[in-house]
Amino acid sequence: MEHVIKIKSIENVTHDVKRFQCEKPAGYQFIPGQATEVSINKKDWEEERRPFTFTALNDAPHLEFTIKIYSDHPGVTNELNTLKPGDELIVSDVWGAIEYKGPGYFIAGGAGITPFISILRQLKKENRLKGNKLFFSNKTDSDIILKDELTDMLGDDAVYVITNQPETTHRKGYINEQFLKENVDDFSKHFYLCGPPKMVEAMQNVLPALGASPDTVVFEK
Repeated sequence: MEHVIKIKSIENVTHDVKRFQCEKPAGYQFIPGQATEVSINKKDWEEERRPFTFTALNDAPHLEFTIKIYSDHPGVTNELNTLKPGDELIVSDVWGAIEYKGPGYFIAGGAGITPFISILRQLKKENRLKGNKLFFSNKTDSDIILKDELTDMLGDDAVYVITNQPETTHRKGYINEQFLKENVDDFSKHFYLCGPPKMVEAMQNVLPALGASPDTVVFEK
């Protein structure tokens, strides 16, 4: 089922990420970590559906999407970048396999942080953040989405890894087997994965080899 919703506000989060807060259809429910297909209610764009994760809480009076804008080609996010409050989006049914199953490690690459935003916000609201750790990989310091909020929530348990910036205030390198060996204390915990397909695939291979049970690895199938 599709719903047409108005955009209430648009804010810049980073140099290429925007937060869209929108109307919420009556009775619309989701589990933190889930997503929907979104298109723009505009001629020639209604059928161009793309998956985006909800980043507000389920009990918020609005829907929120935190979206990376790719302005180097004329796609959906570039078109989203031209919208203003009052314009309309079309949202579909809720779907997604990423949801919180217990304390563990959140491993995110770039915009792959988005499913974890609502999960971590919900855990904060319920005072259940303890025992969770975030490893968040980005190309540069300026690419880190919601860094202040994530650090405020997790403190030293938010670990930022920078791949393409020689001088960084954070850890330089990649989230790989060696990184996990050095930074994971308990491979029996849950692992939540979201990011570029190659990164997720690599983690799916590395984690069981390091002792994680495949049943505890949560990712979008």
